[in-house]
Amino acid sequence: MKKLLFILLFFARIVHAQDSLREIHLPINGDLHFISPEPIQYVDISNKHIEGDIALPNVLRLRFKDSCYSGAIVTIAGQKFIAQYHLKPAVSTENEKIEIQPADTRPLDISGIGLSQPQLKKLAYASFCDGSQKIRVNKAFGIKATLNHIFSAGDYIFLDISYNNKTHLPYDIDDFRFKIDDRKVTKASNVQSLELKPELALFDVPTFSKYYRNVFVFKKLTFPGNKVLTIELSEKQISGRVVTLQMSYKDVLEADIIPLE
Repeated sequence: MKKLLFILLFFARIVHAQDSLREIHLPINGDLHFISPEPIQYVDISNKHIEGDIALPNVLRLRFKDSCYSGAIVTIAGQKFIAQYHLKPAVSTENEKIEIQPADTRPLDISGIGLSQPQLKKLAYASFCDGSQKIRVNKAFGIKATLNHIFSAGDYIFLDISYNNKTHLPYDIDDFRFKIDDRKVTKASNVQSLELKPELALFDVPTFSKYYRNVFVFKKLTFPGNKVLTIELSEKQISGRVVTLQMSYKDVLEADIIPLE
């Protein structure tokens, strides 16, 4: 008797959970797209007759894979949220689009994730609009590289960098490289570089004629005082121009603070 009561209570909780979720109609002959405000990290579908794929980093696509049309619970986790929906079959052949709203989500604290991409982009825009200074400057091949500003927000460092092209030749960007190098390098020493990858580049601009400016975001940017961070911009052409800019850890320590909301 107790076992039967436990089973009834268990299924009652499941029914209650489904009833409290937002209902979404899944077309029986079409696709359903969930659009997430940040990259999707995890998806679970409770019905094996429904298949899905992450078409883009922030787009989940669902469809029925056979003629067994029944409901399901879909769980979608982003970098900082988790959301659940109650799917119900609908007699429709049109594709549906559902934007994941804040009201549908619960905060998710995943250790090591830090700020989401939309949060980083918002802070990067704020630093871009704050105005520029001149912390470090270097010139080569008629191009002036300037480290305008350094900001910090939590564990993140934002580097505002610009380039002025004084020549008549447009600059086709091949790559940006960020390396931690020894401050002083002699001919007899072995040069060891540690390459860093930014968490975010605010803009994706492949070429510029006269002026270029961008904000690059790094997480926990620390290095010893006998090292420097080398910022290297290279050109696509065979005899491409390479422009470097170096900053010290003292520059990082003097970064202006962007308050986290």
